[in-house]
Amino acid sequence: MMPLILIALAVVGLLIVMRREAGAAAAAWLLAILGLSGVLFDAEVTGFVLLIAAGLVAVCGLPSLRRRWLSPRAFAMFKKIAPKVSDTERTALEAGSVAWDGELFSGKPDWNQLLAYRDDGLTEEERSFLEHQCSVAAGMCSAWEIARERADLPPELWEYLKKEGFFGMIIPKEYGGLGFSAKAQSLVLQKLSVNETLMVTVGVPNSLGPGELLLKYGTEEQKKYYLPRLADGREIPCFGLTGPRAGSDATSLPDTGVVCKQEIDGEEVLGLRMTFSKRWITLAPVATVVGLAFRMFDPERLLGGEEDLGITCALVPRNTPGMQIGRRHHPIGSPFLNGPIHGKDIFVPLDTIIGGPEMAGEGWRMLVECLSVGRCVTLPSGASGTARYALGWTGGFARIRRQFNVPVAEMEGVQAPLARMAALAYISQAVVYQTANMIDHGVKPAVPSAILKYHLTEFQRLLLSDAMDIHGGKAVTVGPRNYIGIGYSANPVAITVEGANIMTRNLMIFGQGAIRCHPYVLKELDAKDKDDAAAFDEAFFGHMGLIFGNASRAFTQAIGFGKADTPFDAVAAPYARDISRLSAGFSLCADAAMASLGSQLKTREMLSARLGDVLSNLYLLSMLLKAWQEGDQVEGEDKLLHYSAIYLLYHTEQAFVEIFDNLPRRGLAKTLKAIVMPLGRRWHMPRDHLSKSIAQLVSHHTPLRSKLIRDTWDEQKEGQKDNPLARYTALLAQYDRAEPLYRKLNKAYAKGELPVDALHPEERVEAAHRKHILNDDDTAFMREFEAEVLDMLTVDDFAFDAFALDKSKVNWHGTDVDQNETGGLSGAAEATPEVNSDRETSRKRKPKVSVNK
Repeated sequence: MMPLILIALAVVGLLIVMRREAGAAAAAWLLAILGLSGVLFDAEVTGFVLLIAAGLVAVCGLPSLRRRWLSPRAFAMFKKIAPKVSDTERTALEAGSVAWDGELFSGKPDWNQLLAYRDDGLTEEERSFLEHQCSVAAGMCSAWEIARERADLPPELWEYLKKEGFFGMIIPKEYGGLGFSAKAQSLVLQKLSVNETLMVTVGVPNSLGPGELLLKYGTEEQKKYYLPRLADGREIPCFGLTGPRAGSDATSLPDTGVVCKQEIDGEEVLGLRMTFSKRWITLAPVATVVGLAFRMFDPERLLGGEEDLGITCALVPRNTPGMQIGRRHHPIGSPFLNGPIHGKDIFVPLDTIIGGPEMAGEGWRMLVECLSVGRCVTLPSGASGTARYALGWTGGFARIRRQFNVPVAEMEGVQAPLARMAALAYISQAVVYQTANMIDHGVKPAVPSAILKYHLTEFQRLLLSDAMDIHGGKAVTVGPRNYIGIGYSANPVAITVEGANIMTRNLMIFGQGAIRCHPYVLKELDAKDKDDAAAFDEAFFGHMGLIFGNASRAFTQAIGFGKADTPFDAVAAPYARDISRLSAGFSLCADAAMASLGSQLKTREMLSARLGDVLSNLYLLSMLLKAWQEGDQVEGEDKLLHYSAIYLLYHTEQAFVEIFDNLPRRGLAKTLKAIVMPLGRRWHMPRDHLSKSIAQLVSHHTPLRSKLIRDTWDEQKEGQKDNPLARYTALLAQYDRAEPLYRKLNKAYAKGELPVDALHPEERVEAAHRKHILNDDDTAFMREFEAEVLDMLTVDDFAFDAFALDKSKVNWHGTDVDQNETGGLSGAAEATPEVNSDRETSRKRKPKVSVNK
């Protein structure tokens, strides 16, 4: 009996020591005391075994002993198996900063550190701009006009954007910009996402444009000249990075700039002879100043340094002789201005280098540091904004669209995707806002930028697909009335640009985070590069302590002991505790994968992707819980939080299962599974009752729906383009009155009280009025309500030859259609006069009930 007690005490004691990372000394003392107890109390064999174990722990763990024999051997082995980090990889790893992502990598996240990033909200100026200027800009957008008739924003909208400073949100006020916070920039772009061309046009100059590079690295002369001109739109910028052979692998730039001398106006000028071929450059067709990334060479060593100076960034005016610019690409689904730029042996002075000649060769560092912030804001904000609008439109449509005498929002097949849309929109809003808030606190999120770019654009893809399914024929029929189809078609652009999603998931999230965010790996690599044995010893054995600590934390929390402390309320706390548990498991699995695969892990992209999925879902849920803790919670929001948290945790555990199933070292995989998930999976997909409740909440005029579509363009003022979101909101505000009347009409028809041929709702309303089933007020209400419903359900039709660019090639199929009565369309297709007439009438109709924001 005594041996069993000693062994149990040893296991429990070691788990406690490991959880606290108390070190080898504490473990050795524990084992020694238990060993002596065994010797003294008739358990000599067990006691001697424990004493031997104590000695081994002391020899291997105590610094004064291990450094004599173990550390040198471990250091030698580490040098052989550690992956080589190239200069470009090191630059990327050192770019940005580590914040909450590092806490998750540690396996013991300190929630108080996350909550320390307090949200002070927007300034009065930022809030006013969001509510007024953004609404004006959004109200000038017709998706059909922009995509099919103009292939551009209207001239008056371009002028408004310039006049109101939309292109200078990131530029400080001393240079004529707006000087907005990252939160304000994000919310502006979310509101402008009602039209993807508008969002991209405003987003790019405030992201990876010359403006941000000039702010951080430009000379004072460059800042004083360019920043005010960029802020007020006198200069339209673009940035040329990608090309035919340099897409996601931006370090493989074949574009060159060779240092040389050239005589200009009788004076010899030192400069660069540049040759480049760029494509997919947003705003290039109209840009007045072009940022260029290229490889800089100095073969004659005119600058006195090396021949290969590395990647460099320069700012080149559009009118530079030899610049070929102005042609357009045609991005799928969207006409945002995008095109190629070419140059052959064009000459520019050295002062075109951003930051001047002393910044030659610093381009890669400049780019990765700027990308880490811009990638956190622009595309994630666009995805979150798209989610707001898509949910608002779809919830409204699902409520007013009736089939089988009920709204389709009452059908479970519709409720499931509608609830999923609400959850993805809810998560997206929280994550992009909270990450922007951290940027405002000085964080430069390198790894989170990859997480947001990948997952939020993937959410957008899934969410838009759900919206298309629910809308059915309304969304697949192209025309001015289709408010979602163009955005759906353009979604692959967001998936592809600023780091293709395949590459981002498989290579960047974990591949960068494994070294950048890990508490010890970068220190170990630095020690290897510097051949610093003492630094390696400290980092390596700190790393060992972390591994044992995470193993203990993951196992004990999984079986229900030693739950992590969290500062959240009763609703959110269980999810925060599971994040802590799974964070320990993630850190343990990350270390196991790196140790067992070594440099091979770089090429095991599917494993890397799954490890990245775990990290990503934990990060997304952390931001969601912070938003819940600090937010103005509304009725029904707890249901959406539960659904969203369960959804993310389910996918987290699914990624763990796939890691265990695919680790090549099968014994290691089984051991990890026994530690991280000893009781199996805890989380399954959200239950049906949650989906039903959420679908009801977002398809009625409720506080939750209002919160989810907050800060969108949701007004319909005179002179503005048609706003489907405002019209749906007005219909939902009236729906509680309409639904009982629908039921009364259906019941009367079923009883035979209405004519059998009254098949249309309008006919039943009139018949019911004649039979006094509906009074005058209800009849007038239903006439107007049903007319607006029908207008929102109507789709466009066109002249037979509308879509043929060459009318002479139209095949009339032997019909007797009068070719002079087909609408006479030429150029861009347009709706038939009858549909346009109905549309103009519907735009002028004022909602019977106004909805206050």
